[in-house]
Amino acid sequence: MLAPLENEFMVRAIAEIALIGAAGAAIGCWVVLYRLSYAAESLAHATLPGIVLAALAGVPLLLGGAPAILLAALAIGLVSRAPGVDREVGVGVVVTTMFGLGALLALSPETPPGVQELLFGDILGVADADLVAAACLAACAALALALLHGRLLATGFDRTAARRVGASPAIAEAALVVLLALAIVVAVQALGNLLVVAVFVGPAAAAAQLTERAGAMIAAAVAIAVASGVAGLYASYYLGTAGGASIALAIVLAYVLALASAAAMRRTTIG
Repeated sequence: MLAPLENEFMVRAIAEIALIGAAGAAIGCWVVLYRLSYAAESLAHATLPGIVLAALAGVPLLLGGAPAILLAALAIGLVSRAPGVDREVGVGVVVTTMFGLGALLALSPETPPGVQELLFGDILGVADADLVAAACLAACAALALALLHGRLLATGFDRTAARRVGASPAIAEAALVVLLALAIVVAVQALGNLLVVAVFVGPAAAAAQLTERAGAMIAAAVAIAVASGVAGLYASYYLGTAGGASIALAIVLAYVLALASAAAMRRTTIG
């Protein structure tokens, strides 16, 4: 069990997935409760052309991912205003277009080989800057969610009642989406554009099967995310599989186990 820890790249990878997993799972609980899972996937895919261009230019991915998300939001707003076009249709059209453009850039024969890693991540190649960004994300997520907890809870429970107690549903949802977008841009370097959404939705969905209390759900989701991340890295080390894909599969397995546990608890209660 300790052999992988003798390698610096594994220690860095574990630290990275622990920070990203904790932040992503905490944010993901509100994403799941607010039924924004599709939005999370859409935001992840919409960043691809921006982060590919940033990687080609040799600048931080944040400088490419953030404008890409802003452009996608503006495009969705414009497309959705067209007569007869539903908002979900607008999201599908814009996100598919941006993801397709990003994939063409990343998979072009003229593109340097390392850029393709943006699709699947490079958790085993974490640099100091990535760890600093992940640590900042974890700290910002903890602070922001602590400040927004009451408003998010009130809005998620009853939007009408939330307005009566001074909590604006629009502001709460906007703050959550901004936080989610920032987290995706930071996490995409390690987990890749195709797999990053797993850490935001999977642990939270698994935790939702085990508890109905917001605080307990967040704690369970963080624990599941970190444990799944470490398990995926160990599987990658010993089986020679891709790190990001192994983590994503470990998260899926955790969700399946949570479903089975919830079903068993219901049968016990009924019995």
